[in-house]
Amino acid sequence: MKLERCVGVAGFLAAWIAQGALAQADPAAARAATDAETLRHFQALVRMDTTSPPGNEKPAADYVAQVLEREGIPVQTFAVEAHRPNVVARLTGNGRKRPLLLMGHTDTVSVDLAKWQHPPFSAARDGAHIYGRGTVDDKDSVTAALMTMLLLKRNLVALDRDVIFLAEAGEEGNTEVGIAFMVEQHYDAIDAEYCLAEAGNVVRVGGEVSYAEVQTAEKFSKGIDLIARGVAGHGSVPLESNAIARLARAVNAVTQWQPPVALNSTTRAYFARLGEISEGVAARRYRDVLSSDPAVVAAADAWLRANDPTRASMLRTSISPTIVQGGYRNNVIPSEARATLDVRMRPGEDAEAFRLELERLIGDKQVEVVFNGYSQRPQSVPAALDNDAYVAIERALTAHYSAPVVPMMGNGATDMAFLRAKGMQCYGVGPAIDQEDAPLGFGAHSDQERILEDELYRFVRFHYDAVVRLAGTAP
Repeated sequence: MKLERCVGVAGFLAAWIAQGALAQADPAAARAATDAETLRHFQALVRMDTTSPPGNEKPAADYVAQVLEREGIPVQTFAVEAHRPNVVARLTGNGRKRPLLLMGHTDTVSVDLAKWQHPPFSAARDGAHIYGRGTVDDKDSVTAALMTMLLLKRNLVALDRDVIFLAEAGEEGNTEVGIAFMVEQHYDAIDAEYCLAEAGNVVRVGGEVSYAEVQTAEKFSKGIDLIARGVAGHGSVPLESNAIARLARAVNAVTQWQPPVALNSTTRAYFARLGEISEGVAARRYRDVLSSDPAVVAAADAWLRANDPTRASMLRTSISPTIVQGGYRNNVIPSEARATLDVRMRPGEDAEAFRLELERLIGDKQVEVVFNGYSQRPQSVPAALDNDAYVAIERALTAHYSAPVVPMMGNGATDMAFLRAKGMQCYGVGPAIDQEDAPLGFGAHSDQERILEDELYRFVRFHYDAVVRLAGTAP
């Protein structure tokens, strides 16, 4: 065993030295070699079925751990359930600054096999794209963090801070086996000043890079049920107390109402920057969001809700009815009907005050307004826009994409919420994606999820550069 280990170490050192020599002698060849390795790891990870439910991240976690260990990078594994492990690797710096955490999740959402043109776990290359579940959520981030760790080690980058890589389980709906477990039970293994994770993207329009988004804030989910009650009876005799009719009026009341516009540091900067880089009506509406005139803000808000609902949702706590339940026979008036609201609250929203406001709007004591327990992630404070991390990310994005950088608030949810709630400054980054992809069914969680192959490679280069800028020892 000792002889085999010596041979393995010798082989690793020889490859390491050869790669360093190649990088100095022929940068183009070194870049091609890095791209080829990126593709190999990325395809290997995408080809693993790690959908949740049921959740089986172990193949991906084992793969990441083995790749890191072969390079001599220390690895720890933490698991609530053996088949759903979290992998933590660390490169040690000189300790002058607090650590930097790189995070990506190895699980994906489920698939409907019949709807995929390319098999979802094939990592098929077709034209300029790579297809498969997890290609943009979130095995691109896992691959970028993995490659960054490997390159930092091979290039002997001097570090002022430890760089930690967390390949986490359970992001897609099972945080108790992933980030919640790590924060509650093993926070010392991932404690850092800054974190880079998913949810930002570089936006391409018509094949050209338009701007880069860095996620610096996110909403938090707080699901609400409306439960209407009335007298049960025969369907042939209409009743004013009909629970379904009550529920319909209640849903109409809360969806016709618009919670007030409330901006924070991230959304103010976001709309200000969009107003500078956009054109025409859109540019004016983005600027108008920031107006001190309530009438101007209201007009901009109405335009965004009609023409740009994603950005309109960033202005306020949002409400979307998603499930309606009631009745069991055509000729029976039920005594109860229920509607589920997907409520995404802006940072700083008082959840209980919001619930009471819905009660007031509905104005029917026979309709109960209750939190339904759908709230996996805590409320968190937006990250700063003027610290070392944001500056390093902005400069790296500018260097690699030659595009304006925009901080943004996510309408969805990420596991960075757990870290922000602990005081960690977290930033979401991601590869360049065509703005047209999501509406055409090629985005995250879609049935034809895909990534531009060249943009995967560029994302890895940007990711590595951002980490070197933030963690590396200055010359």
